[in-house]
Amino acid sequence: LNLRQEPDVYVNGDPICARPPNKIGEYAELGNVTRDSAKADEVEFLRVCKKRAEDNGGKLKVVDINKKESELEVKDITSLSAVIEGLKAKFAGLVHMRVPVCNSAAPLEADFDVICNTLLGTNINTPIIVSDQVGLSRATTGCVIACLFKEFQISASFEGLVETVPGMNLGLLKMDTYKMDMSKDALFRGEFE
Repeated sequence: LNLRQEPDVYVNGDPICARPPNKIGEYAELGNVTRDSAKADEVEFLRVCKKRAEDNGGKLKVVDINKKESELEVKDITSLSAVIEGLKAKFAGLVHMRVPVCNSAAPLEADFDVICNTLLGTNINTPIIVSDQVGLSRATTGCVIACLFKEFQISASFEGLVETVPGMNLGLLKMDTYKMDMSKDALFRGEFE
């Protein structure tokens, strides 16, 4: 699940993203970004980067998250989509789903639907890779949605398994008898340092 709103390209294997100049190294709320617009932006960003490198003798100017400008010698430039297609050849069954999610606002209802529809039909043990820029709010949103989906999957699978055994006493399957010792768990007491 790629939750970024910004288009990405890879220059010499390193990711570069398009950001408004005033949002480099900061949260960027880019408005109503859709999957289609993100894909179109990626194609356009790749075209612009290639053209700028071509016009600058094979070099591309970039600004890092610390707002430090530098120039990269471009040996190879490719889009995120092309990188994913290369991975699909290596990892059969890999599905890349772009779901551009806003950083600070609640995700759209449609975002939940896209993620759930992407996960529909997957096995319980299918790994879910969640990608965004920093790994904070958007990644958390994607992880929570994926975990909720997996929880429903596991519950449904468990119920189906139990129903195959006639006369099964569900009480026998409840194994959660663990009792936490509050005096030994600093995090549970709220001591986070």
